[in-house]
Amino acid sequence: YEQRYSSFCCTFKKMVAKTAPAPAPAAQMTSSRQIPIVCPGHTRPLAELQFCRISDDTEENGTGESRTFLVSACHDKKPMLRDGHTGDWIGTFSGHKGAVWSCRLDPRANLAGTASGDFSARVWDAITGKPLFGLPHKHIVKTLDFSGDSKMLATGGHEGILRVYALEKCEIGDEDCKEVLRMNQRDDMKVTISKCLWLDEKTLLAACSDGFVRFWDVSSCLGNDVGGNSMEGKLLGTITVDTKSELRDMELSRIGDTKAPILTVAAGNKVYFYDLNQTIGSEKSLLKSHTMPIHFRNEGGASLHPNGKKFIAGGSDLWVRIFDFETGEQLECHKGHHGPIRCLRFAPDGLAFATGSEDGTIRLWKM
Repeated sequence: YEQRYSSFCCTFKKMVAKTAPAPAPAAQMTSSRQIPIVCPGHTRPLAELQFCRISDDTEENGTGESRTFLVSACHDKKPMLRDGHTGDWIGTFSGHKGAVWSCRLDPRANLAGTASGDFSARVWDAITGKPLFGLPHKHIVKTLDFSGDSKMLATGGHEGILRVYALEKCEIGDEDCKEVLRMNQRDDMKVTISKCLWLDEKTLLAACSDGFVRFWDVSSCLGNDVGGNSMEGKLLGTITVDTKSELRDMELSRIGDTKAPILTVAAGNKVYFYDLNQTIGSEKSLLKSHTMPIHFRNEGGASLHPNGKKFIAGGSDLWVRIFDFETGEQLECHKGHHGPIRCLRFAPDGLAFATGSEDGTIRLWKM
């Protein structure tokens, strides 16, 4: 009996070994399964996402209300506006004849700007959805951004020219608004501007395909009547990120009580973080750089949590990952999309983040 029992135990152990699942990778073992909110509506790959939080004047006293919006740019030519918490569709900005690469709300969510492959950028009434005026270009427009006071709009794209428009000088219905300032990124070669951002009212940032972030002084056009002629901006300095890779994504965050400006850049297979309180281009400005298990050669990006302790990244595969800011250690990994991640951003309160994919859907995830 003991011999037969021993033989049975040996056989049973072999059967268990054959049928037992293989150990999960470390990334999966640290992931928590959740079902995100799926936001349908788009029919082509997503290109950009932006959250915008607005509040009335009494919110600081505890009696007001705030609301968060989410705008999306997509290759289906139809940028959309949604509720940032529920993902519910609010409206579509219809009128572009080419893929829309960028869609942004101004800080008050009264205006929307879109950049398109139809060689134009447009400004819209974000409340009614009606187009206000057009900004013609000579090539694909990849990015745009409103200044903090909503008076200026910057654009960039395949021309390699950073343009600034004074919106107060544009008349409603005008389809040929002229820029007041233009900045050619390089004279010796053609580069594409992938992202542009306002650092403050006088300084613009441009992330380019040659691996540099350039800082431009635009104060020359402020308060000046240029008489319909555009002026040249002044180059303040550069950050060399990765000269072998196009800068795929760039985000400016204000972290902590001091609102320290931290620049997040995704390029190649790394995510970089820069302290913009340091001298432009100095070695001290680079806070961290972390190698990712994905690459950003064709799509993707990264976003820093509002508390500055975590960041998310997505790109060449179907997963969205959460990392520790200090160490770069992967903390969580979530799957839900059926195509590579093309864009992602944290919500202003840090309680959720949004991802946009090649599969044409937006997904809202809880932290």
